[in-house]
Amino acid sequence: QVQLVESGGGLVQAGGSLRLSCAASGTIASIITMGWYRQAPGKTRVLVADITSGGSTDYAGSVKDRFTISRDNAKNTLYLQMNSLKPEDTAVYYCYATYTSGSISRGSWGQGTQVTVSS
Repeated sequence: QVQLVESGGGLVQAGGSLRLSCAASGTIASIITMGWYRQAPGKTRVLVADITSGGSTDYAGSVKDRFTISRDNAKNTLYLQMNSLKPEDTAVYYCYATYTSGSISRGSWGQGTQVTVSS
């Protein structure tokens, strides 16, 4: 199994920056893809960005060129650098990992971290 713990959320003014971290533990070697999702009040959870074990990345159009996802395999940590933040980026941000367990693919979520961007 894989356990995920996020950190780094907080309150920031529009135009500011934050860096989220997600520490992974457990069967790290089985992780296939990691990503960040966010859920704003009253809305569904949506993908922000993800990164494969090979380093390929994908971003939601609304954050492309402002956010950067990266992973430090030596530290078993996923990051999301968020620049030029906007009030509409306000949400709970969740770390997610897909991993293999035997022949089965599973997913694991972190507990979430709040990001609030004031105008």
